[in-house]
Amino acid sequence: MKEHACHSSCASHTHGAHDSPQHPQSPQSSHSSSHSSVHPPSPPTAAAHAAAAVADPAGRRRFLKSLGASSLAGASAAWLPNAHAQTTAGNALANAGTAAPVDGEPLTLTVNGQRRALHVAPNAILLDVLRDQLQLTGTKKGCDHGQCGACTVHVNGISINSCLSLALMHEGDAITTIEGLARGDTLHPVQAAFWEHDAYQCGYCTSGQIMSAVAILADKRIGHDDAAVREAMSGNICRCGAYRNILAAIQDARSRMGG
Repeated sequence: MKEHACHSSCASHTHGAHDSPQHPQSPQSSHSSSHSSVHPPSPPTAAAHAAAAVADPAGRRRFLKSLGASSLAGASAAWLPNAHAQTTAGNALANAGTAAPVDGEPLTLTVNGQRRALHVAPNAILLDVLRDQLQLTGTKKGCDHGQCGACTVHVNGISINSCLSLALMHEGDAITTIEGLARGDTLHPVQAAFWEHDAYQCGYCTSGQIMSAVAILADKRIGHDDAAVREAMSGNICRCGAYRNILAAIQDARSRMGG
């Protein structure tokens, strides 16, 4: 009996000796616990927003809209300073009195008696310069291959197809177009003869026909008979077929001019 009581007491004492003591919580642990309870959790990240947007179609649309708006705002912010810098540079150039560079090569022509200083592209065609830069639209663009004669002008008194000639080849030349034939309100004799003989129908080729007619009447090497005139005018096509009236007008103009 005494032995059993001693065994129980010893066992109880041994168990108490091996138990871990209950140490108080350290100040650092207490501070960390208190800190986590005071501050709220951090907000969701952009990745979390994107994941939520993929799961929810409506949320995905809102996410994409916000992403697009952010990109646009960023692009605008990047562009505006650059645009402001360009404007400032342009104003400074203007205030300094410095002329902006001019595109093209310099070209000086005498067109219908007036000296014209231009800048043209190296590949600019004389026809296009007359029509587009000088606004002399009486000279027509027909085939654009030198086969119809609608673009005929005079260069130093000689008729050419202006659609085949580079403008820069005519530096210093005297160019005459249909607008330069009349003297004020008085038509050139060939113009008047075309009017009186109704030597046209649609009229698109008429300016080229008249310019060629003026040139052949001034060329003494060309005969006066109808066959010679037809041959000399063969480079000018009238798709309306007014050739008979054109021939009559040229021969009438010859007589008026004393040729």
